[in-house]
Amino acid sequence: MARSCRVLIVDDEILVRQGIKHLLYWEQEGFQIVGEASNGKEALEQIERMQPHIVITDIVMPVMGGAELTRVIKSQFPEIEVIILSSFGEFDYVRSTFQSGVADYILKPKLEAEQLLDILKRTARKIPSLKLEESNDDGSLSIKIVIDKLISGYEVDDDFKDITASFPYPSYILLGADLKQLPSKSKNQHTASQWMAKIAAEFDSGFEHAVYYPVPTDPNMVVVLVNMDKSEWDRFTFIVRKLAAWTRNQQPEIGWTVGEAFSDLRQLGMNFRDGFLKINAYRFFLPTSNNLIVYGELPKHSEEVAKFNMTRFTEQMNRQQFEEAFQELLRYVQAASNHYQTDVFEFKSFLGNIIFNITIVLGRLELDMKNLEEAKYAYFKSIGEASHASEAIKLLETFIQETNAVIKMKRSTGGNPNMTMLLDYIHQHYAEPLSLTEIAKHFHFNPSYLSSYFTSHNKEGFSEYLNKIRVEKAADLLKQDFASISEISGKVGYSDHSYFTKVFKKLTGISPSQYKKIHLNKNRN
Repeated sequence: MARSCRVLIVDDEILVRQGIKHLLYWEQEGFQIVGEASNGKEALEQIERMQPHIVITDIVMPVMGGAELTRVIKSQFPEIEVIILSSFGEFDYVRSTFQSGVADYILKPKLEAEQLLDILKRTARKIPSLKLEESNDDGSLSIKIVIDKLISGYEVDDDFKDITASFPYPSYILLGADLKQLPSKSKNQHTASQWMAKIAAEFDSGFEHAVYYPVPTDPNMVVVLVNMDKSEWDRFTFIVRKLAAWTRNQQPEIGWTVGEAFSDLRQLGMNFRDGFLKINAYRFFLPTSNNLIVYGELPKHSEEVAKFNMTRFTEQMNRQQFEEAFQELLRYVQAASNHYQTDVFEFKSFLGNIIFNITIVLGRLELDMKNLEEAKYAYFKSIGEASHASEAIKLLETFIQETNAVIKMKRSTGGNPNMTMLLDYIHQHYAEPLSLTEIAKHFHFNPSYLSSYFTSHNKEGFSEYLNKIRVEKAADLLKQDFASISEISGKVGYSDHSYFTKVFKKLTGISPSQYKKIHLNKNRN
């Protein structure tokens, strides 16, 4: 009996993998892409599950390259054939793989549909147990190919008309189960295909005016395209709530998402990327008890939170107003997390940047930050892996507790109130024509004594520290584009514009005009 030849694609460039996937109408030619991987290690994990007949692999990849992958495949899975992808300068690598039993190779720059198909068919003929399915005579696209193309952002040609008969109803909707938070053991026990089978079993029991098809996406998600009559909405939501209720008791880590309905199959890719995935991401901020998100039932979202005032926060830290600074920070973070449409990546990045900035500022204040400096990287990693906003906020709170312990230790061993007073004065009067003599007169110090005192109790001398503060303030103003560079130099205390430019470039590495241009471009983007 004829059957499809199963193919696994391995390349560290997603565009190459996508290009190969859409180079042929695979199923028409008797082939089926069963998976893709970005390196040899990932490929071996998939080979165990997918049991491909042919592996198409890049030669140069991180973690494990194509040459090593070929050796392992031929050692552990000798029945699998390997086709190598390479560039012109990698022939020595390719030649070494032939010694391991590679079937053939293709030069990437010359990769074309006809050549790839010819090599695939010649390779498939080497597999004794395999007889390829005959090609479809009518040349029409399969439903799987259409869905795969649309979900990947490709357009389909005129043959698209031939497929519409398979979707007889006016309404489309995406349903998904997010498996990313399942523990590793549960992921092995409950694969995506098993969940797909469970969804299919529910749909097949009395869901009359509807058809459904699996959508290829992240291996840790199961997504189904449902085409149904609008009269079936109640039946559809009943099934979804039943599935969500079951997993709430059995696998509470699984989250279900129902996207926004759409009426044209050609909108599938856009609906998936700009609608379904965004709605699914709201789970990071919504209550953990809610494992089902339905587009039309989203809670009313709070107003978007104003941008955090980093300048004010830094000033409070420099003035050692730690309690006020941390309270304002935590109020902002909590408010941002209540706005469930907040971008998850931006939220996590903000928390990481705050931790980084706190260690920098406190290091300047001569606090013992060695342990926190080392710990911050673990915090970055944990925040990046956090599955919910509450988890990420808890990490920030823990970091602040550790920071407060360092501050308390410094105060208990005796801080330096005179230096705090001097630094605070500089922060308040940096825009004035400030000099060490005037500060000495203000605080009734001898100027020469104050100079040596300042240097011995601070990392920078007076002039160096004053320039640093002025340049930091100027940098903030340059980002806002409210004033000219000449005006900004005057606002931060420089009467000589050329001297300001010289100092700014010395401390930042670029001129004020370059700095302004870079940040204005960032804002526009």
